[in-house]
Amino acid sequence: MDQMNASPDRTPPEMPPRRYAVVGAGISGLAAALELQEAAAPCSVEVFDAASEPGGVLGTVSEDGFQVERSADNFITTLPWGVELCRRLGLDRSLVTTNPDARRAFVVHRGKLHPLPDGFQMLAPTRWLPLALTPLLSPLGKLRAAAEYFLPPRRDDGDESMADFARRRLGNEVFQRLVEPLVSAVYGADTERLSLLATLSRFRDMEKRYGSLIRAMRAQAAERRKKTRAAAELPRVTRESGARYSMFVTLRHGLRQLLDAIAARLPPEALRLSTRVESVSPCERQWRLTLANGRELLFDGVVLAVPAHAAAALTQAFLPGLSALLARIEYTGSAILAAAYRREDVGHPLDGSGCVVPSVEKSPVLAISFSSRKYPHVAPPGTVLLRVFAGGARRPDLVDMEETPLRALLLPEVERLLAIHGPPLKTWLFRWRAAMPQYAVGHLDLLREIRRELSQHPGLGLAGNGYFGVGMPHCIRSGRLAAAWAMGRARPEDFAPPPAF
Repeated sequence: MDQMNASPDRTPPEMPPRRYAVVGAGISGLAAALELQEAAAPCSVEVFDAASEPGGVLGTVSEDGFQVERSADNFITTLPWGVELCRRLGLDRSLVTTNPDARRAFVVHRGKLHPLPDGFQMLAPTRWLPLALTPLLSPLGKLRAAAEYFLPPRRDDGDESMADFARRRLGNEVFQRLVEPLVSAVYGADTERLSLLATLSRFRDMEKRYGSLIRAMRAQAAERRKKTRAAAELPRVTRESGARYSMFVTLRHGLRQLLDAIAARLPPEALRLSTRVESVSPCERQWRLTLANGRELLFDGVVLAVPAHAAAALTQAFLPGLSALLARIEYTGSAILAAAYRREDVGHPLDGSGCVVPSVEKSPVLAISFSSRKYPHVAPPGTVLLRVFAGGARRPDLVDMEETPLRALLLPEVERLLAIHGPPLKTWLFRWRAAMPQYAVGHLDLLREIRRELSQHPGLGLAGNGYFGVGMPHCIRSGRLAAAWAMGRARPEDFAPPPAF
């Protein structure tokens, strides 16, 4: 009788932990895995990568006192996501700013290095006098640049190439001598095809708002001076709030330190390295991963943190619409040759962070980073560490050139430009094939199509440098957003460029 009157047990059964998969263990995939691990408890996360170690193109080689980055060697702080992740991992005290004595760049002109005009920011001058005095431009080129102040703005919202925009506003000389080498050093792209709106849309916004880039830069400089004067009147304790960083920072022990910190936050069994995923397909309300060994695994959500062309291959058989869109994002590769020299053998003062080389110079070199000037801790005293960039859309053939002829092509050019009179102490070569996305004109329209298609497949997220930015902060943000898509917590509008894009 007591049993008949007893209330039934209404305790809900325990839900099994949700399972998530991340394909790709680069910085985008690791950021996604961390977000899933810490935001979706209880859950399990597995990160698959065909490589034997995490990091993708990121990584640090420490050898004979040198600290050599395999790709990016720092990240920008004006976008918050990189610094935020470092703070989240307790690495903020390991952040190192650039050497204050090396915060300028050079441009190669007629085989010699000349300082980039002070205040020239990728597509526009913040100060007119340095541009008027630079030997990089002819008198006619300077007059054409000055005429930008009086040119009417483009009012429509249509996309255009970086080259078309720069020529339209500043003339062909400024484009060839300043804009093209600076942009190529960042994106490795063909500036005749590179989308302005997908890369540096703020310059179009400046044109529309102020009528001219020069007028916009002057107005913004005046606003900064006004804010500086206002801040100077505040008590010091009010002005100084938290750590202050220069525009670019790195980690004391290399960017590998960031990768290791993320991996340490994940369960030991989470990283499935040397494991290739062959395909990803929907399976009722879950997702099926088919591995190269034929094994099939089911997950509640999946993040594809691989290049868009690799994501296209993974989804081709079962999501042909999404795959076709992803395949339209083109990629190129790059080769990075790092070389160490005795300081006494280098004739150039290296009084900057590096140099860029315009296409009109017909050089095999895209840019040279004076790594040990930017960050003195990366090389032993009395030595110099340089990193030479080649390939990209300008010379894609160099990425696959054999090491000996590639060294024979690049090193003499570097040694001539920097007046180096001795052999390198050591060299390192890193090749990254099909790793640099090319944001062609219309890229944002393509992303809108991808977003619409992605909305039809709940639980699937996309991350990486192929979508909204090539730098580390953008990749970290993409990983976090892709995790939200995999968990079903994102809105379609979240797959969009960030406000600072």
